[in-house]
Parts: sequence; structure tokens; C-alpha cells
Amino acid sequence: MERIGVGVVGCGNISDIYLSNLQDRFPQTEVVAVMDLDRSRAQQRAEEFNVRAVCPSVEEMVTSGEVSIVVNLTTPQQHVSVTRAALEGGKHVYVEKPLALSREAGRELVTLAKQKGLMLACAPDTFLGSGLQTAQKLVIDGWIGRPLGGIAHLLRSGPESWHPDPAFLYQLGGGPLWDSGPYFITALAYLLGPVERVMCSAKVTFAVRTVTSQVRFGEVITVEVPTLFGALLDFASGAMISLVMSVDVYSSRLQDPRQHDHAIELYGTEGTLSVPSPCYFDGQLYYRQNGRPSWAELPGLCAVQGNSRGVGVADMASALLNDRPPRLTPEMAYHTLDVLVSLDESWQTGRAVDVTSTYNPSEPMIVTGDPTGLGLL
Repeated sequence: MERIGVGVVGCGNISDIYLSNLQDRFPQTEVVAVMDLDRSRAQQRAEEFNVRAVCPSVEEMVTSGEVSIVVNLTTPQQHVSVTRAALEGGKHVYVEKPLALSREAGRELVTLAKQKGLMLACAPDTFLGSGLQTAQKLVIDGWIGRPLGGIAHLLRSGPESWHPDPAFLYQLGGGPLWDSGPYFITALAYLLGPVERVMCSAKVTFAVRTVTSQVRFGEVITVEVPTLFGALLDFASGAMISLVMSVDVYSSRLQDPRQHDHAIELYGTEGTLSVPSPCYFDGQLYYRQNGRPSWAELPGLCAVQGNSRGVGVADMASALLNDRPPRLTPEMAYHTLDVLVSLDESWQTGRAVDVTSTYNPSEPMIVTGDPTGLGLL
């Protein structure tokens, strides 16, 4: 199979799994260049994953004839500038979440990609995993009937206990809303259709955090963003979701390790579907038909399982190779951003906020016998 050349900008903590998957797991991609402001870190990643080139700048990467897709793994504050430079250089772009930190910047990137005739996609790509792909098919096939509402929860302790450099996760673009929110918003809109109105409350529970991970053990972080969010999301389909996200919680009876300890429950006129965490690619699905005495455990029906981070990049590469649209679209990325900004505005103003963007979710990717093992062809 022909492989599409990928350049990775940002060689921090998350780059490990991206580089591993894009280089060795997905047959559609080959990482041909890496770049980081810390050149020694980029050099280390290049040696670790057998990448031929270490670029000194984004500008040099986007002029490389070998790079077709730029994967932007920088911190949220840098997402827009790096993505813009890559698009202006004629490269397709996959950017870590969020797409941007404002609607204006997000619209600029979407418009630029369309003007250039380039693909633009944004994490998370976990909705391509077995858990959410199967859940979408069940909803479409009517297992729960007409969706009425549901609950979604992410209740966990903070990243200072495990992340090697967690400070940015408590700054602008971090916190549960901007770090974890994209997973839930993307998944819920994929399952129920676009969001049309939100209400949100939020607060900072602890003003400072002490790092207990090894690299920066003992450092004190000043918390600049809320760490506890409660929101109501109204969907154009008529469904309503209650969403709670916090990094202040050390234990909860709602946690189920088979669902990665945070999940979504959808309630419909015919039954209830419990969907595993949208932060992961798989996990146990539970279903109970109305009137039935017990829950059923349902298998995943999609080949994308385990830590498949970067599968959205592989899908983009497959789209290039097969002349088809990618499953992650700019409109999808912008809708997630629009909802995030609306939630941010709601908790700050104490008012409900209408969401004006929309998009059409892709069809479920239920494939058996696929030679790639990823359901991408």
C-alpha cells in the first residue's frame, strides 16, 4: 500500500502514541519529519521512531515535498498559528483538540482550508473507535427508540498526579472544559446530532495544585481555569443531556473500569444504552430494553480498538489514497469548538447560549474482514 507522508509538529507527552501508531500500526501513513521548539526532544523522537528528518521550524516542514499531512500536537495556544502556517503552505492538517480558542479563529481556519482545497480535521478521533461506532449504529437502528435525553460524566482527579508537565492543563485552553470537553461534545453530537443550546455553571475548586508526578514533583501550579463544570445541552433532535466534568473527584460509584471510569447513558422511548468513555476507543456497552428485567452486555462491532490515537490521521490518508471525503470534517471540528465557547460564555454570564453551527455526522464504520484491521478502506 502507498503511504502518505506525515510531519509531526510538537514532540511532547502525547506524541509518543501518535508516532508509534502512525509509523507502525497504520499502513496508510509514514512519519517523515518531526519538529519541536526543543530540538533535542524532536531528535530523540526521530531516533526512537526511525523518522528521517528533524525540521528546525514549521516553515521548513511545510515546504517539504515529502510531507502531505501536518499533525499539529502543540499546546492549545499554538494550535491556530501552526495550523494556519501548514494550510498556507499547502498541507492537509490534523490538529489536536481544540481547533482554536475562539469562534473567530476557528472560522478563519475552516475558511482557509476550503479556499485552499485542503483537508482540515481535529481531534478527538475516539468516535471512530469500536465503542462509539457501535453506539451510533444502535441509535440509528432504533434500539433505544427516539432519544429523549441522557447523562454524561467525567469524574476524576487531576493530571498533576501523572502528567510529566501538567501546568498548561490548568491554563487557558485547559481544564475539564477544553481538555476533556471535546471528547464528550464530539461524541454526543455524533450520537444525537448537533447541539443547539447550552447552559453551564463552573468553578475553581482549588486555587493551587501540587505536582506529584516524578519529573516536576513538588512544583505548585496556580489554577487559572475552572475545574468543575455542570451543563445542560439541548440538541436539535430534541434530546437533552446533563454533563458533569471535574478533575476534583477521587472516587465515585458511577465509575466503571470496563467503561474507563466515565461514560454516557442515553435514554429513549424504547430502551437505555450505556456508552463507554468517549476519551477512549473501546469499552463495554450495556443495553436494557424498556420492560426487560436485566442489562445485556453488547460487543463492539468495529475493528478500531485499543489506543488507536491518530486513526483520524490514517482516515485522512486513506481519503487521499481513495479519493473520498474524510470522516472528520472541518464543520465537525468547528461545531465542537462552537459548543465549547458557548459553554464558556454561559458559565461566565449565567445565561443560556444558542449554538448556531451545525454539521452532518458520518455514517457508522462497521466493517468486518477489513485487511487493514482498521475499517478505513
